[in-house]
Amino acid sequence: QERLVESGGGLVQTGDSLRLSCVLRGRVISAYNMAWFRQAPGREREFVAAITRTSGTTSYADFVKDWFTISKDNFENTVDLQMNSLKPEDAAVYYCAATIRQATAQGLARMSPNDFNLWGQGARVTVSS
Repeated sequence: QERLVESGGGLVQTGDSLRLSCVLRGRVISAYNMAWFRQAPGREREFVAAITRTSGTTSYADFVKDWFTISKDNFENTVDLQMNSLKPEDAAVYYCAATIRQATAQGLARMSPNDFNLWGQGARVTVSS
């Protein structure tokens, strides 16, 4: 059975960097379009970044596109999120997600969380000011 497992969350200070990693177990990651979402307390889950399964084209939410980078390693079966210049408003639980639906990178950015059929358990990121 396929499952996603995130790692790399933690407590950092404003301006610090953090790298989240997500490994897919049970299936090759190239079968899925992959994305990262985040959810802060009292807020809805929101899209952060996505990467397509074949070409590796990426898309980002406007509020992270200059600071975050999503990448994928088909050999390691992982998708990572490099987060730089973190701010307190970036604090949230970050979720790795996968979908078998066909889409461009921009299409993935417009998808609802309900369109993703596989989710990790979440990695908490806390940013102190």
